[in-house]
Amino acid sequence: MSKPVPHNRSDYRYLREITTRWMDNDVYGHVNNVIYYSWFDTVVNGWLLEQNLLDFEQCPTVGLVVDTHCSYFSSIAFPDLVRAGLRVASLGTSSVRYEVGLFANDNTEASAQGHFVHVYVDRVTRRPVPLPQALRRALESIEVAS
Repeated sequence: MSKPVPHNRSDYRYLREITTRWMDNDVYGHVNNVIYYSWFDTVVNGWLLEQNLLDFEQCPTVGLVVDTHCSYFSSIAFPDLVRAGLRVASLGTSSVRYEVGLFANDNTEASAQGHFVHVYVDRVTRRPVPLPQALRRALESIEVAS
């Protein structure tokens, strides 16, 4: 298995600022690893909300996380400002692989990066369904070549 190489901020199609909090730091003086995954969730769902594609109560389809991964390259700590980059790496019939890069302050090289795979399912049956067309079009706008 080859060691991942940090991405550059310019590799991402969408950026969202996230403020670190005092409570994000662990006893080792940097942000705890579980917080990175909450940032992944924040950038993905924040983008979906901005695109008017996420309705927690009424949407007939929901995206369930089926796979996630994070590689860490350098520490982030309070009071750093995080810029979370988002892009789509692949689209399936009912799934999407989001890739996220986390950049501390003005750094252009990722402090951490990873992915999040959503499978879209029927809200009631929890069976996979095709991505709604509006969602697919929006995802294609931040898709990058493999």
